[in-house]
Amino acid sequence: MKIKQYRTQFIKELSPLYDAYEAESFFYLILEDKHKLRQIDLALNHELFFSESDFAVWDLLLAQLKKEVPIQYLLGKTSFYGLDFEVNENVLIPRPETEELVEWIINENAATDRIKKLRILDIGTGSGCIAISLAKNLPNAEVYAIDVSKKAIETAKRNANKNKVDVTFMFQDILETKELKCQFDIIVSNPPYVRNLEKEEIRKNVLDYEPHLALFVDDNDALVFYRKIASLAQNNLLDNGKLYFEINQYLGKEMIDLLGKMDFINIDLRKDIYDNDRMISCKVSKA
Repeated sequence: MKIKQYRTQFIKELSPLYDAYEAESFFYLILEDKHKLRQIDLALNHELFFSESDFAVWDLLLAQLKKEVPIQYLLGKTSFYGLDFEVNENVLIPRPETEELVEWIINENAATDRIKKLRILDIGTGSGCIAISLAKNLPNAEVYAIDVSKKAIETAKRNANKNKVDVTFMFQDILETKELKCQFDIIVSNPPYVRNLEKEEIRKNVLDYEPHLALFVDDNDALVFYRKIASLAQNNLLDNGKLYFEINQYLGKEMIDLLGKMDFINIDLRKDIYDNDRMISCKVSKA
């Protein structure tokens, strides 16, 4: 069968679950990954075809997509902030909103990075996407990263090697941490923040396949990670150091109140590309 014909069938079979644009994007991601062919290649040569062995691979992937297994897990990789990352069932798939957080940190600290070695800590690193992207784009920085999952750290280490950056990874439960080992210019975290009451808003491909340890918090204490990390930051941020968080879109006001009560200053809440409250930064008051 010609690839162009299979493309039509592929999109049609996924149409009950995904819109045509998303299904088509899956097709071209697989086409490039498995055959090193791009959309333009197919447009220029309508006679390209799949062999019988090709069909076996594609039909297996199609069956998994029908079960709503994330395409990133099927391919074992994704792109984040212009870099390639391995992803698997032990780590969250990096989101575009998190790229915005990384962009914010880089924009605010690139000038300082050129004249001073910044020390950065990423808490709950997962795939390492934040820590590695910062290390790549703030090349003078000394970057550390913590996660409670040993398998996540193993994945993050492979991603650091793949992207040729030095990051010090540590296995650590931040909720059980009484103090951090050193002082930092920047502490950043994208911790679990989805409440159980919000599960009905989560798509099946996330709810059934991405690690709940990295996603969900108790409804009755949704800010537990933020409160703990902010408490540690009070003692471990250097003068003029900053704390950055990705947050639950419904809890922006609560985050401002929490940080204000803990005597943080210069609190800045920002929206993401979808106009949701998503990122916040602040400084610790040394007065």
